[in-house]
Amino acid sequence: MARRGQNPPVSQPEPSQSIQDVMALLDWRRRIFELYGEIRACPEPEWAWRRWREVRHEIFATHPQSPLLQEALESFAGLDYYDYDPAFRVLADYRDVGTEHYDIATSGTEPMRFARRGIATFQLQGQVVTLELYWLDTYGGGLFVPFKDATSAHTTYGAGRYLLDTVKGADLGTLYDKLVLDFNFAYNPSCSYNPRWVCPLATPANTVDLVIEAGERHSQ
Repeated sequence: MARRGQNPPVSQPEPSQSIQDVMALLDWRRRIFELYGEIRACPEPEWAWRRWREVRHEIFATHPQSPLLQEALESFAGLDYYDYDPAFRVLADYRDVGTEHYDIATSGTEPMRFARRGIATFQLQGQVVTLELYWLDTYGGGLFVPFKDATSAHTTYGAGRYLLDTVKGADLGTLYDKLVLDFNFAYNPSCSYNPRWVCPLATPANTVDLVIEAGERHSQ
């Protein structure tokens, strides 16, 4: 994984064809940032999760930048999720491991450049779990935490799901100086719905040997 070069933002479509497309994408991102602001401010994680589902349903169904293909949009009845389970919300310790640069595989033909900036460690289902914390290695940057588990390619998207992608607004914040990782908010990358989107995929280092029945299931 040692190739340098310029890379697009995490989960991005092909170049927009008009300024209307650009402004619609900007509106989508504003709404996602606002939604996660509500989530971080809410003292009730399950209520925040229900709000997250509600807003995601609305924008997937009605927004011009919905990642759904037209045929899927015409029959769209909502995204599929596991029930909320508070056991899958954890507060993770994080530590510096030194910066290493990686080209992470994507759903397209070219990798994306990231820097591994740290390791998150937490207890889940009686096991100690670690996830690598990546920083998008381009202008502005952003924290990116993908993962795969034993549900991947069975009841969830095969290439893995995202916990955090702060360049796109998906940021659960910190609490008591720990990183909030709530698998109930795990979601599919846009490329799982539509191949015009190019998304980085979960890394081998972030593949965990657990059944994490939380968050979004298979895409419609």
